[in-house]
Amino acid sequence: MKHFIFSFSIFFGLLFFGSFHVSNVSAQDSQTEVVQEADHGTHEDAAEGHEANASEHGDAHAAPVWLVIPFVMLLLMIATGPLFYEHFWHKNYPKIAIGLAILVVFYYLFVLGNVHSPVHAMAEYVQFIALLASLYIASGGILIEIDKKATPMANVSLLLIGALISNLIGTTGASMLLIRPFIRLNKGNIQAYHIIFFIFMVSNIGGSLTPIGDPPLFLGFLKGIPFFWTLEHNWPAWIFALLLLAGVFYLIDKKLGKASDETELEEITYSNKFSLIGVRNFGWLFIIICSVFLDPNVIEGVPAIHYEGQKFSYIRELIMLSVAVFSYKFADQRAIKGNEFNFEPIREVAFIFIGIFGTMMPALELVGIFAKSPEGAALITHNTLYWGTGVLSGFLDNAPTYLNFLAAAMASEGASINNIEEVRTFAANGYEDSAFQLMAIAIASVFFGAMTYIGNGPNFMVKSIAEQSGIKMPSFFGYIIRFSLPVLLPILFLVWLIFFAFA
Repeated sequence: MKHFIFSFSIFFGLLFFGSFHVSNVSAQDSQTEVVQEADHGTHEDAAEGHEANASEHGDAHAAPVWLVIPFVMLLLMIATGPLFYEHFWHKNYPKIAIGLAILVVFYYLFVLGNVHSPVHAMAEYVQFIALLASLYIASGGILIEIDKKATPMANVSLLLIGALISNLIGTTGASMLLIRPFIRLNKGNIQAYHIIFFIFMVSNIGGSLTPIGDPPLFLGFLKGIPFFWTLEHNWPAWIFALLLLAGVFYLIDKKLGKASDETELEEITYSNKFSLIGVRNFGWLFIIICSVFLDPNVIEGVPAIHYEGQKFSYIRELIMLSVAVFSYKFADQRAIKGNEFNFEPIREVAFIFIGIFGTMMPALELVGIFAKSPEGAALITHNTLYWGTGVLSGFLDNAPTYLNFLAAAMASEGASINNIEEVRTFAANGYEDSAFQLMAIAIASVFFGAMTYIGNGPNFMVKSIAEQSGIKMPSFFGYIIRFSLPVLLPILFLVWLIFFAFA
């Protein structure tokens, strides 16, 4: 954790120094612009000239294509590191993630003279990790014990309850709250497929209905999409996908679960009792959920940092991080020990995502530039957005992928993802087919996040906890070949066929 704080300080220091450097250059440019505007004649002509110059300046200072390489390198290493060079990766992934992020940020600040994009990336990262860390830590102080026989119906019920809870405390919170009870419930016959379906239903698809549910939807909320938009638009596909997955799991568990019943040498008596330790931590979770609504872009009067006409929350993040500290400090130690709680899963997510947020800026920018071109705009439909967002969400990470494709869809309409009013207009179907396009992006980013271990942050955590419990999990490619392609992909195809293909 000390290494993370040190790296985080370096990153902030680089932003501060770069901001100071760029602000001096900007001040000189501003003086030049004032003189130029005076020569334009009328105020309207000056404004038009300034906009033209700004646009031209933006094109001249666009990130080069090769600057996407650190982003691609990081994502490839996330996929291959644990499989091919596990010892090196686990020892050095924090240095790799921070190093690649600093390279890109350094180029933006001192070569492109662009401090705007790094500041936005860092603000979004802080908001993102504050939510995940607080949910993870607060949930770790709650121990659920279920003394019941692990029947297929009991397992399906727990998975569906977990999917519903995911929308209230996030896929991260629900995963951390329920993965250990799920493992203990099936202790007589726990197998990899139990964990994989848990990842499918609880850690991903379940959290499709609220911005709290899954990281990409939370980022969309931060950009300006109304809180209840996802519930209004995503619930039919949510129900359809979960029921299909529940049915498939029931059939698999009914067949493979018989093995443990046949090998039991003595009858085990179950009390069918449910016990809960660490109830106070539900109060901490409630505070986290309430703090999500403290958005200065939604509620007037909420303290915020003002930067280039935009408002960034800090009260919300301070509350979340404070909850993380106090919920752990005052947690019931029986729950902490019973859950075998440790910080490694959230530490891994924190480092990996600071690398992703730091290196993804050129990709976001280049996607936006392509979308503004006639060729790019012609390709953007709800169908291409569904499959484009989905495929990349599975093999990259669904949070930055969501932002990439939302930026592309909006740019094709001449709108900006960094303009909160234009984001709200896009969500309200203010552009042709825009609400349907956003629905395709939202559903695909969340659903396809379950395709691989790297698709969504909680996937990492659930896999790590399962392996710590002695469960042999499939490799990165084994996960895809044995489960994602034959089970999940056909369901995602049916979702597209029913809700998007002929719309």
